[in-house]
Amino acid sequence: MGRDVFQGRVLEVDLTSGRTADVPLSPGERRLYPGGLALSAFVLGRQQAGADPLGPGNNLVFAAGGLVGTNLLTASRTEVSAKSPATGLFGTANSGYYWGLELKAAGWDGLLIRGRATRPVYLWITEKGVEIRDAAGLWGLDTWRALARLRAEVGDDQAQAALIGPAGENMVRFASIQNGPYDAWARTGLGAVMGSKRLKAVAVRGHGALRPADARQFLLLSREATARVQASPFYTAFARYGTMLAASPYGAFGALPGKNFQVGQLNGWEENCTRKMVPQLSKRGIACSACPIACAHWTRVSEDLALKDLEVTPVFCLGAGLAIPDLKAVARLTAYCQQNGLDIVSAGSTVAFATELFERGILTARDIGFEPGWGSEEKAMALLESITHRRGIGDVLAEGTRLAARQIPGAWGYAMEVKGLELSIADPRGRWSTWTFGYLTNTRGGDHLRTRNPVENLRYNENPVPYRQERFGFDAGMMAGLEMGEEDRAAIFDPVTGDVDIPRMAKWSEDLIALYNSLGVCIRPPLLHTLGPELLARLWAAATGVELTAAEMLACGERAWNLQKLFNLREGETARESVFPERFYREPLPPGGQALDREAVRETLAEYYRARGWDPETGVPTEATLAELGLAEGPCRTS
Repeated sequence: MGRDVFQGRVLEVDLTSGRTADVPLSPGERRLYPGGLALSAFVLGRQQAGADPLGPGNNLVFAAGGLVGTNLLTASRTEVSAKSPATGLFGTANSGYYWGLELKAAGWDGLLIRGRATRPVYLWITEKGVEIRDAAGLWGLDTWRALARLRAEVGDDQAQAALIGPAGENMVRFASIQNGPYDAWARTGLGAVMGSKRLKAVAVRGHGALRPADARQFLLLSREATARVQASPFYTAFARYGTMLAASPYGAFGALPGKNFQVGQLNGWEENCTRKMVPQLSKRGIACSACPIACAHWTRVSEDLALKDLEVTPVFCLGAGLAIPDLKAVARLTAYCQQNGLDIVSAGSTVAFATELFERGILTARDIGFEPGWGSEEKAMALLESITHRRGIGDVLAEGTRLAARQIPGAWGYAMEVKGLELSIADPRGRWSTWTFGYLTNTRGGDHLRTRNPVENLRYNENPVPYRQERFGFDAGMMAGLEMGEEDRAAIFDPVTGDVDIPRMAKWSEDLIALYNSLGVCIRPPLLHTLGPELLARLWAAATGVELTAAEMLACGERAWNLQKLFNLREGETARESVFPERFYREPLPPGGQALDREAVRETLAEYYRARGWDPETGVPTEATLAELGLAEGPCRTS
């Protein structure tokens, strides 16, 4: 015997009163919100509008993906959401590893945390329930030491913990929640929300097994999914090099975020910061639960430092962004962010912001306490330390680049953010694609993990129709293999060339990725083009007994996306915020790049809104779209 794969059970904890409750979803809610992002958007959407992100009225929601705990490959991921201290909008982050598996094994699909404790506490969740325990002995510790001490306190070295470091305790607005020692719910400042609640950690351990509704069918479908993924042309290379596959092409495109997005290429990048270095620094991969790919790398930096590293995000944001073409230096900066609980993207961007302000004479050595400089690990580390502990200029920088720029005269044009969230990875002036266009459409703000062409081809950097198309470049089999409705296929792919319509692909991929983030499946390239809504619908039926068509399955992702948009609109987002930093429109990107055409970008965004069924001028979902998704009333509606 075992538990249902998705019970729709949410554990509620009120830190102010100490009360707890077990709240089940209705059958209709379980059908519409199958875990993960969909569940967290639904639960958080019922929060009162206008909550202070760092106040007791801002709820924090953990939601394991609906298929987490099964043997479906990569089904390990959990969504965490709250109103973001960084943006004031829907804040959310996704992470794998083992935390969600333990929550499901303990008997819950989600966790809702309300209020604020009077002293530092942590939660200890098992099948028996939840305890609110004193965290005085953990407060002030970095995440690596806190995790070791917490496991000793609960008497279980296999307990999984979501925990914050000093940055979260000090309510740095881009603080992360660390997932064990090396993973994180990094973006949108959710660690600061935990810090504001005086919540050091959420530890969980479960022993219950999950029982698919049709175990035999689910096993067969899981094997089919694995065979599809392993047949992907991306699989072998991704298993060997992981996300480092992107480092070389983006350097060649001249699309790196070099020196706070001032330059698109860096000397020594290809030799020192691409997949060529992986065999030198790593001898084995690291996998999340249920994953055969193991795309992360166990990296030995020195005799006293080894960590999960060599991923493209820190390499771009702490390497290229700070002009540090040294992977061991990047690893040491990464370790600092992991231990102290900082979002690597926003941390790197904020240090780059401060360094450019010094370079341009807007900040002085007296303002900062020393002279920062490009290419210096030591000075980057010093700025990170000042931010973590809110010392000196670090107290201003800890607010994030948008809010910091408002406090520093002359700084506004150097904050590289969209909607208050710092940009990551690639410069759209060097590569215009579904991926980089997604900085504008992303409900989180300037982020690269929610919008992506599932069949993006990094051999090419061409736009057959400027701003509207990107080159496809694969054979017809790749296109045919996508589980995409014929109407979408006709709208997205050029019938002659196969080239991709960027705004329409953005909409379709966002819905698919939102579905993945609801079911708990990884969004790495070997999966994105192989596991589509039809197979996922069959897996969901075998796992839960709930029959959905492929269109209804994909609508779960679309519904989650629209819920986030409604939340943002309710909290004050306007169409004026969906713009790139002024630098992108005014400054050509060296070497050889161009500035963006403001009107062409605006027209592409309007076409995206049309594809979504939103007003093309305001980006507000139409009543017809909301009615079709079952959102005419309910979460996030203000009328």
